[in-house]
Amino acid sequence: MSELTPDQQFELITRNLQEVLNPQIIKNVLEVEKRPLKVYWGTAPTGKPHCGYFVPMIKLAHLLKAGVEVTVLVADLHAFLDNMKAPLEVVQHRAKYYEFLIKSILTSINVPVERLKFVLGSSYQLTPEYTLDLFKLSNSVSQNDAKRAGADVVKQVANPLLSGLIYPLMQVLDEEYLKVDVQLGGVDQRKIFVLAEENIQSLGYKKRAHLMNRMVPGLMQGGKMSASDPNSKIDLLEEPKTVKKKINQAFCAPGNIEDNGLLAFVKNVLGPIHELKYGDGTFEFFIDRPDKYGGPITFKTYQELEDSFTKEELSPVDLKSGVADAINVLLAPIIEEYKNNKDFQDSETAGYPAPVAEKKKVKKVKDRGSRYPGAKEESPAPASAPVEAVTEKLEETKL
Repeated sequence: MSELTPDQQFELITRNLQEVLNPQIIKNVLEVEKRPLKVYWGTAPTGKPHCGYFVPMIKLAHLLKAGVEVTVLVADLHAFLDNMKAPLEVVQHRAKYYEFLIKSILTSINVPVERLKFVLGSSYQLTPEYTLDLFKLSNSVSQNDAKRAGADVVKQVANPLLSGLIYPLMQVLDEEYLKVDVQLGGVDQRKIFVLAEENIQSLGYKKRAHLMNRMVPGLMQGGKMSASDPNSKIDLLEEPKTVKKKINQAFCAPGNIEDNGLLAFVKNVLGPIHELKYGDGTFEFFIDRPDKYGGPITFKTYQELEDSFTKEELSPVDLKSGVADAINVLLAPIIEEYKNNKDFQDSETAGYPAPVAEKKKVKKVKDRGSRYPGAKEESPAPASAPVEAVTEKLEETKL
């Protein structure tokens, strides 16, 4: 049990979140039931995880520090249901790759992974009990409600598949089958959380609380950082030169702090990680710039950094340099773990096989004859031999 008071636990559990639904459920567990809070965070193993994954990892660190029992759901069946982003034949390998990466991220920011519980979705989502509950829930949730719930999470296409309606229903049931008090996710999952609050009691199960992280803008173009958009993200195994190249291409207008993915990353990732590593509640962001441009500079608060950029005392070039260096420091231990772990490497190779290059078809030239429009005139064929000559030749042959 945590040595922190219920108020201190609640502050850590809800720190830096965008929204909390049903906080009284959390307070009741901490203050009345006086037992460890149980929370789960789920991730569907589709595209390769990117730097945006540091945001939920920071939250998991806060939860563990608060004495929370944390379950990480690797939702393999959800990955398959999400418009077949992950084919069944490779999804198990991707699930393993995700587990390696998540543990590596947490270890790199000094989070004790031995206190985490990892669960594979298919380990319980294929049981008769779960299937029956899924049928019951589908009999009380309308098609429109299910579609609306998954709109911000499931990939939207012109001709949507039925699987997109099953996806949010399963996420509702996961709260009960993982036996938790709270579900953690991004604010993009709010509609699914509301669907759960409105419907789970119809099955005789208790309502849960929901914690929602902020969505970190893409580093390159603003907007949501997405695993499916290579231009908006930096992979967790990205090489240092590639990181610098991508950051140098990022949109970052002088003095503009709106939709600035670099500043958002400093605020939501680099700052909190510094606080976790050193445990003193301080912020620090270092930029190693040449003396002719003012020399190295350290910002002790995020507001100080933002003000300096707004006043154009700090140039986009310097901000990009500082962010690129900081990201490379974060990724170094993850890349090192990957290079030293063959199982880690094998899971990536099997989960994300290189695309097979299609054989180039050789265009067959059609013989369209000589009478189609635009055909080149051919030289006339030699005239036929006179009939008399042919007759003479035949007579010679008979003799």
